[in-house]
Amino acid sequence: SPDSANRINTKCLCCKKSARYAPLSSTQSKLLDMLEDATEQLMLYKDFDSSFHVCERGLESLAHAEEEDVRGELKAGFCIVGIQALAELNQWPGVLAWVCQHYEHEEDIPAKILQMCILLYAKVGEPAAVKEATQVWLRNPSNRGLQGFRTVAELYLLHVLLPLELTDQARELVVGELGRATFTEEQQQTALDIIEEEEREKKQQQKLSSFLIHVTCALTVHWNLLHTGSLLHKVEALLRLTCRRLTSASGFFPFHKLILAALILYMLLLRLDPALPSSFVWISKLHQLLRQMWNVMVAPYYRARKD
Repeated sequence: SPDSANRINTKCLCCKKSARYAPLSSTQSKLLDMLEDATEQLMLYKDFDSSFHVCERGLESLAHAEEEDVRGELKAGFCIVGIQALAELNQWPGVLAWVCQHYEHEEDIPAKILQMCILLYAKVGEPAAVKEATQVWLRNPSNRGLQGFRTVAELYLLHVLLPLELTDQARELVVGELGRATFTEEQQQTALDIIEEEEREKKQQQKLSSFLIHVTCALTVHWNLLHTGSLLHKVEALLRLTCRRLTSASGFFPFHKLILAALILYMLLLRLDPALPSSFVWISKLHQLLRQMWNVMVAPYYRARKD
């Protein structure tokens, strides 16, 4: 959930509005009371579901209200409290869609609300969710004169583009037309230094990952060879024992069936694919073993009959 430092102090907000817009209409007083109630439910009673539903009712009432003097501030207040309630309810995936539901266009979202959305999605590790909306908002010329424009650009750079490893877009943001109009030269240089440091760290991580993959593959191959070699010795010992047991009965035993069974057993145990080059070594060893069995069991009998 967002830090408590980001939470709006609605009571103070209500006092300021009461002083600025006095006397308040009945509709305005009702909406201010609802906003205060939503904040108390959120911060004092930790009843996040009730707080969100109060915000929903307040925004629905605002949509039908005719007074325009405090409508923007009240709408922003309900949205800020509602965002925090959704975050506390672990319903953060729907925050941006909920905000866009109450603002017709993404570029119309107030700067402070967009800042909260960026920080929220960055905190949960999903900066890509807010990338497109922030990009649209920054490209809108009418937003460049807003007080929070630079803050939105900074958060977009640090918490969206860099975590997504979009260093080219980050550099374009800093040195492009938008960056020149938003940041001072010192701020631009600081941002470029941060981008270069991020690129260096990325290259080091890639080298480390490549090294670890290479070592892991080498260890895996070595282990497989050891395991396969041990299994091969066991299979050879089993076949040699069978050979000795069947030597006396070689004239009556269907030897071709034995050879076929040994071949199938050998390939099943070792899970060999005869089409793979890596299988040639083991097939060659099997061939040698079968030739040895032939020489011991069948060759003497075959030569005797031939003579």
